[in-house]
Amino acid sequence: MRKFIGYFLTPIFYTCFALALILFHPIQWLCLKIGGYTAHKKSVDILNFFLVACNYTLFNTVTFKDNKNLPTGHPIIFVANHQSTFDIPSLIYFLRRFHGKFISKVELVHANIPSISFNLKYGGAANIDRKDPKQSIAEILKLANNMKQKRWSAFIFPEGTRTKTGEMKRFSVGGIATLLKKNPDALVVPIAINGSYLMVKYGMFPLRPFTPISWEVLEPLQTAGLNVEEIVKLAEDTIRLKVKHN
Repeated sequence: MRKFIGYFLTPIFYTCFALALILFHPIQWLCLKIGGYTAHKKSVDILNFFLVACNYTLFNTVTFKDNKNLPTGHPIIFVANHQSTFDIPSLIYFLRRFHGKFISKVELVHANIPSISFNLKYGGAANIDRKDPKQSIAEILKLANNMKQKRWSAFIFPEGTRTKTGEMKRFSVGGIATLLKKNPDALVVPIAINGSYLMVKYGMFPLRPFTPISWEVLEPLQTAGLNVEEIVKLAEDTIRLKVKHN
């Protein structure tokens, strides 16, 4: 029955999602040209508010458990498990005060997706070519330097790819090591995402309605005396304790 209802609600969701992306593409461009980074970021934050709100067309519930004790103006590496494409808007919107940037595939920049490709190109993301290790390292180093100089933060999905079952994959060290090398004082903060893989249980069409989705920002890891491998393993184990799957 839920899948059947999804066939009717999914077109509404995608229509709202697409309209938001199309509408905010010129808004982003205008904000960047007139107001620079600050105005552009504000437009991206508002865009992601509307993208999060699209969940309600599927009667999904969105629960974001923030951590108000985290300091702003200090670089933070947010480490999260990855369950679906729809993990991202909530992270951008609800944690907007930290100026978090993603490590993304360069293919998305060249895909000309309204709003998304523009933001990845001009918003400060590290857009990596997985076939070119030198380019990838250079992009992550650029983000790491911006974290150090501008006090930005980063979002990273160390699993590399999205899970289809809710089962977490092993975390890789890669990008986290590069970010920490340039920002040894950065906080490493785990985020546990639950339920978004169920939203795409049937694939991208139909989407699964009446799905509870949650994001929980946990306490910063105690990393003193740990090497990068141990930090990443601690992040994985901490998130794994919070992640549920059906």
